[in-house]
Amino acid sequence: MVAFLKYSLIRLALFVPLFVLFLFLGTGVVLAVIFAGLIAFAISYLFFQKQRDAATGAMRERFSGRAKPIRSAGEVEDAAAEDSLVEQNPDVAINNDKRPGPA
Repeated sequence: MVAFLKYSLIRLALFVPLFVLFLFLGTGVVLAVIFAGLIAFAISYLFFQKQRDAATGAMRERFSGRAKPIRSAGEVEDAAAEDSLVEQNPDVAINNDKRPGPA
């Protein structure tokens, strides 16, 4: 995920000065966005292939289904508490997939 962030920051670092330059030249906001976006895309496509490939690989790995799930500290703590409860009381069943019944 770091590679994706790095590549995104490179593209943003290209876009912002170009956007400001086109605004300074008086092209208007819409045209400045379009021109800066196209030029930033072209520069990043031509000169940052290594970073782009690394970002693509990181995203492919993240969304492939093989990546480990990202869990917060609270989720990890809850899972550990559930595991210890089940180990101590084998007759207790925890089913997180079921929706709670009517109140």
